[in-house]
Amino acid sequence: VQAVYYSLFRWNGLGSLQNFIGLGNYVRVFSDRVFLGALSHNLQLVALSLLIQLPLALGLTLLIRGLTRGRALLRTIFFLPFVLSEVVTGVIWNFIYRPSGGLVEQLLHAIAPNLGDVAPLANPKTVLYALFVVITWKYFGYHMILYIAGLQNIPAELEEAAAIDGCGRLQTLRYITIPLLGSTVRLTIYLSVLGSMQFFDLVWVMTTGGPVSASDTMATYLYKYGFQRFQLGYGSTVAVIIFLICFSFSLIYQRVAMRRDFE
Repeated sequence: VQAVYYSLFRWNGLGSLQNFIGLGNYVRVFSDRVFLGALSHNLQLVALSLLIQLPLALGLTLLIRGLTRGRALLRTIFFLPFVLSEVVTGVIWNFIYRPSGGLVEQLLHAIAPNLGDVAPLANPKTVLYALFVVITWKYFGYHMILYIAGLQNIPAELEEAAAIDGCGRLQTLRYITIPLLGSTVRLTIYLSVLGSMQFFDLVWVMTTGGPVSASDTMATYLYKYGFQRFQLGYGSTVAVIIFLICFSFSLIYQRVAMRRDFE
């Protein structure tokens, strides 16, 4: 409520609120190409997460489930990145991506010796995808744990009955396992979308939104204007917009997609 109130003023965080501008900050934010670019980056991360990260987590979960040995070890290995803080993760991957002696550069030079310097975080065309690789590495293990929990709730008798009736593994997966895993899939989609709309720590540590705002998200944009440039009224406007987007999605998604899970 305070953020909504502050967003109606031109305020630097000091002194009293006197310069009332109404919806001026909202007009300004939606007229700013940098903010619209940041919103676009959030939406791209949402799309990449839904199309790549979640299917990867589900596929690996099903693959590990079929193993007879080493399942616990693999689950632990895949979950470990999630335990690391965003700051530690960002520092580690900055070393991996660095253009002078970084692991990515060394691997690419081993394949193509004449490639030249490789700096994915310094290239506006590749920086968002380089960040997404890190995001996937860090968070897909968390989604795997959710899928594992969902699979454990599926009665083994159903899959055994399907096998007795002559269903192959793919048929059992398609007609029994995946449908019964629906509530877990819907939950991971919900968490992934909300998380992708609020990315800050990892992006800030690795790129601070650069180069030339090519990896800015709405949260980094908010931080730059609200705390670095002391435009707290304008920053509050961005915060209100982020809240409204996330709240609207949550309300609609829970009413439409997740309604059956609460019945």
